[in-house]
Amino acid sequence: MNNKLSLAVAAALLAGASSANAGIMIPAGDWTLDIGGVVNAYYTNTTTSGDNVTVIGGATENGDESQNNITTGLLPNYLSVSGKTRQNDLDVGFTISINPGASTTNSGIQNANPNGNGYGGNQENRQAFLTFGDASWGSIKIGKDLGIYASDAILNDMTLLGVGSAADGLAGNATTLGRIGTGFMYADWKSQVAYSSPNWNGFNFTVGVTQAWNTYGAAQVGGAAAAPGVFGSATSVGRGGSQPAFEGKAAYAWTGDFAGKVWGSFYSQKIDQLTTAGGGGNDLGSDRASAWDIGTTVNVAGFGLTAYYGQGDGTGTTVLLRDGYDAAGKARDSDDWYLQATYTIPGPGTKLGVSYGESNLEGNAGEFDDYTNTMWTVGAYHPITKHLNLVAEYSSAESEVEAAAGDIDGKSKTISLGAILFF
Repeated sequence: MNNKLSLAVAAALLAGASSANAGIMIPAGDWTLDIGGVVNAYYTNTTTSGDNVTVIGGATENGDESQNNITTGLLPNYLSVSGKTRQNDLDVGFTISINPGASTTNSGIQNANPNGNGYGGNQENRQAFLTFGDASWGSIKIGKDLGIYASDAILNDMTLLGVGSAADGLAGNATTLGRIGTGFMYADWKSQVAYSSPNWNGFNFTVGVTQAWNTYGAAQVGGAAAAPGVFGSATSVGRGGSQPAFEGKAAYAWTGDFAGKVWGSFYSQKIDQLTTAGGGGNDLGSDRASAWDIGTTVNVAGFGLTAYYGQGDGTGTTVLLRDGYDAAGKARDSDDWYLQATYTIPGPGTKLGVSYGESNLEGNAGEFDDYTNTMWTVGAYHPITKHLNLVAEYSSAESEVEAAAGDIDGKSKTISLGAILFF
């Protein structure tokens, strides 16, 4: 591991490569085992004001209030066991991880995302996959791992080492939100079969099929026009019917005094058996949800700049397929973007950063106009050893709904202080 921790270390751990570079290496016969992980905890103070918005992705939970918590940040606590070997001219590997939370409370909203792992509870199991391949033709992954679409957005988010947004009662869960829902969609952890190409002078790509999910509506906590789902969203069953979801990404990275990376990714899935909002049982047919994104990050003389933009049709906001369709089964458009600037101080290696982003869901004719989540964050990430960082962040988030029935506007401000350890 490098003498000074960086966001790249966190990204590598979150990505869960089957051959991690920073763990405890153990020879075991034909195998080399790698035990690695993350332990982190933060004291957070969150004050909220204004209207109640939504359970996930909105800025507030119960209007005007203040909460103090000790919780895990955006990265989960993480214990990963990986293994690799060379057999029959193939590189073979596996990764299995467990992810316990650091908090002692449970917000009780673990089923807020019925498709994925959920946000509630203090224990998750995010990875269980095998890989096989060769440097000459690439590798194949089978099992559960970080999704492909929008994965680079979260891996380049500076709050990966910290907390970001801690509102909505999420402090009792396995992780906080970071910038999820205020700048990019959550890639989530998905069952998948994926192919990754070799690295051709900095260029590589990944394509795969992932488990299809249902579209759904998140619960409305309060404010004007409360209805099933945030705005009366249609739901679906059948998890895509006979079709999986399709995802892919391509990236080009370069090194040197002016180093950087550009990437783009996509998502496409059939939405099967759309049903009227509120469970009315009216069959609205099927549709196809799709999304794409593009991003870049560059680093020169201690300065770093990241820019990201994504756009979706029927994919909803914050979490894939949440509120992607209106009550009549028509797809809603959405977009996400964030900008981030960092500077690493020579000598102590302290990284200072500031970022701003927003996620926007557009209503269709006859419903709300826009639902927008925004957040700006300032942070300091200081390595006191080669494995341990101290972190201080301040995040200010806002959720706004513009609708004929009445506007909704909620705000939250989170101060977080803590530490993150890699091994």
